[in-house]
Amino acid sequence: MSTTKIKVKRMPVSATNINKAALRLLPQRLVSTEIDYILRTMTSTSTQDEIDASVLGVRKLPWSAIAVAE
Repeated sequence: MSTTKIKVKRMPVSATNINKAALRLLPQRLVSTEIDYILRTMTSTSTQDEIDASVLGVRKLPWSAIAVAE
């Protein structure tokens, strides 16, 4: 019996792709600090499922974990 690998398409993690995922998944847009946090924590390419999980997860984090102190 042969096993088949399912290839999952990877896409660039960009502000545009994060915004598109947020529009699909959330009732309101992400603010720039939330987008910056996702860009900082994810690799340069990810699957759509990983981006979706990050978009949903960022709303559950406390603001102090998201914002960067200057």
